Amino acid sequence: MKRPRLSIVMPVLNEMKGIAAAVEALVPLCMRGAELIIVDGGSSDGTMAWSHVIESNPGTSIISAPRGRALQMNAGAQHATGDVLLFLHADTVLPQHADALIAKALNSGAHIWGRFDVRIAGQSQLLPMVATLMNLRSRLTGIATGDQAIFMSRMAFDKLHGFPVQPLMEDIEMSRRLLSLSRPACLGEKVLTSGRRWDNRGALQTIFLMWRLRFAYWRGVSAERLAEQYR
Repeated sequence: MKRPRLSIVMPVLNEMKGIAAAVEALVPLCMRGAELIIVDGGSSDGTMAWSHVIESNPGTSIISAPRGRALQMNAGAQHATGDVLLFLHADTVLPQHADALIAKALNSGAHIWGRFDVRIAGQSQLLPMVATLMNLRSRLTGIATGDQAIFMSRMAFDKLHGFPVQPLMEDIEMSRRLLSLSRPACLGEKVLTSGRRWDNRGALQTIFLMWRLRFAYWRGVSAERLAEQYR
């Protein structure tokens, strides 16, 4: 069976310190036919000073969009030409053969979307537990977070008209909508994501904050109101 073309959409905002390494890590996938679309939301730290280096990589392009992860991901998806869309945070590293893993998961016919298990790199000794609970919760509920590198068929993305334009929980809401089409393929291979928000805010404080926000969202509190609390 022919492998569908993979388009990787990476929304960025003020990622100067890590953008070059993030792009370099994806070069092998691009050499195998994937395309990478970086969507800048108006960085002010010099992130786009790397643009000439970034665009010299095969299959890589940079576009601009209004600030906001959902807006940036939707813009990148509209620019993409692949049959499968992978939405990747700039501080998340994919498994070496992520393209083959995704193709296998979607070619089975049982799923039209999915995500990876996650491992979190950071200072807190609580992060392995956080990752384990995140992966377990996702398997039980079918809800994925952006840290887990959500992927889906182009057909699924178009059918749902893209990510809901909201300032927080866009990944949670998109997962809910995707569940109306299929359960996710929960891949056991792990992405490695940065634990910087746990390190910066404090691990326990961040855990309690995120659970409180998700519970409030489940109860119907608006994403706009929750975004104010998150900030």
